[in-house]
Amino acid sequence: MVEIDYSVYLVTGRNFLPPGKDYLDSLEESLQGGVTVVQVREKDADTGEFIEIARKSKEVCDKYNVPLIINDRVDVALVVGAAGLHIGQDDMDIAQARKLLPPGTIIGVSCNKIEELEAAVKAGADYVGIGTVWPTQTKDVAHRIIGPRGIGERLKVLDGTGVKAVAIGGIKSTNLWRTLHGGVTTTGSALDGVAVVSEIMGSPEPKSAAEKLSSIVKAFKKEHARVTELRASQRLTKESIIGQVAELVKKIRDVNPLVHQITNHVVATQSANVTLAIGASPIMATEPAEMEDLSKIANALLVNIGTMVSSGVEGARLAGVCANKYRKPIVFDPVGVGASAFRRNNANGFLNQWQASIIKGNAGELAALAGTTEVLSKGVDSVGSGFKDPVSFVRNLARKERCVIVLTGHTDYISDGNTVVSLSNGHPALGQITGSGCILGSCLASYCATALQGKEVDLQGPIVDDTSFVAAIAGTLVLTVAAEIATKKDEFKGPGTFLSVLIDTLSTLKAEDIVENAKLTIH
Repeated sequence: MVEIDYSVYLVTGRNFLPPGKDYLDSLEESLQGGVTVVQVREKDADTGEFIEIARKSKEVCDKYNVPLIINDRVDVALVVGAAGLHIGQDDMDIAQARKLLPPGTIIGVSCNKIEELEAAVKAGADYVGIGTVWPTQTKDVAHRIIGPRGIGERLKVLDGTGVKAVAIGGIKSTNLWRTLHGGVTTTGSALDGVAVVSEIMGSPEPKSAAEKLSSIVKAFKKEHARVTELRASQRLTKESIIGQVAELVKKIRDVNPLVHQITNHVVATQSANVTLAIGASPIMATEPAEMEDLSKIANALLVNIGTMVSSGVEGARLAGVCANKYRKPIVFDPVGVGASAFRRNNANGFLNQWQASIIKGNAGELAALAGTTEVLSKGVDSVGSGFKDPVSFVRNLARKERCVIVLTGHTDYISDGNTVVSLSNGHPALGQITGSGCILGSCLASYCATALQGKEVDLQGPIVDDTSFVAAIAGTLVLTVAAEIATKKDEFKGPGTFLSVLIDTLSTLKAEDIVENAKLTIH
């Protein structure tokens, strides 16, 4: 059997060629750019034409030692001596194809549903194409779009089977890292590659297009291996975490990061004031036309959907896309996400469009996001006692969403999908003012921005790394420890005076206060 590198899997489509661009020239240039496997797809050609195109394509592929796969047609694959055959759900089944094809021929299957993946594995597929990931020009598949977050749960079916997987459907250089990052299971298994059509076939410079895609795939695989190795060897202690948090508390006033905040307008003023108090600078902007420019200069982004309206959705969507593009961390606060279909749909839409570094919410909000009824919500508040096993919940949700999860409550739980930390600081006064959760989001984003200052960032995807975990702990501890200190001051008389005393306390909080008061447990 031919050993195939599925990293950049080109599916041909002559209808996408730019005017005047020759198909075979385009194919050869794409191979020069880094395409690792080619599938010839000809939906409208008759048999003779298909065979001739496939034969010439194979000659070009053989020149670069790249395997050729034929879409759907066993007869064409046999005639040209292709390395493999790709079939859809409505085509010949794998058992029939195996009887007709030479031993060792690669067979791949297109799969959308989990049941289709299970059937492909059982039937002996060598690889599967998982999709449709994004809207695509090649097919009308709106009802079959799974989004990047849908890849991981499907990929789990392949764990331990040896079956390879590529994602397919609307994949471009602009969404490739998000696709690859979403295409990792909770156990750490990742996609083997991505299938691309129009990004290469429609390009007047297919070599450059393929090179860009190839460089992103290679960079992601390198980063995924680095993070996997780091987490396997990581031995965090309470002392080491608090020490790193203390350093961030010292650092934030020196670097004074700029934090772009799209937030609940009920608390925008106090969120901005808290951001200033801890040593960062806020910019509160929602206009879509500004998002590209702001993403270049801001050091982090907070998206809070507390009072979001339809006109604000595009601004938040673009802000997240641009933040990923310029490698700025994103804190997502899905306020009241379980309260309405509008909030649920937009929250899921955002998380498919862009990758968050941290997702923060109370039990009701995170339960709604995770699709569990273990905890219900009432408006923006949780109902009930919370999760029976919050440690497992936050760890599993962090693995699923591929980011840091902050579960707020009487005890706060934070996980990067590997380590879980619980924090027992805070004061009931935080629950007696509007927007205490929202200002926590401002703190998280500010410390995410701080953690990255001075760190070399040379990768091509969204920021989700070890800095986000410590930053999440820092932001949470700073607010909750400050609340404890504030309520001990003479100026504190109740909810009416609490916010002003809290802001004053945040403005003078020192690293030593965190070290002395932090109540942190590692699970």
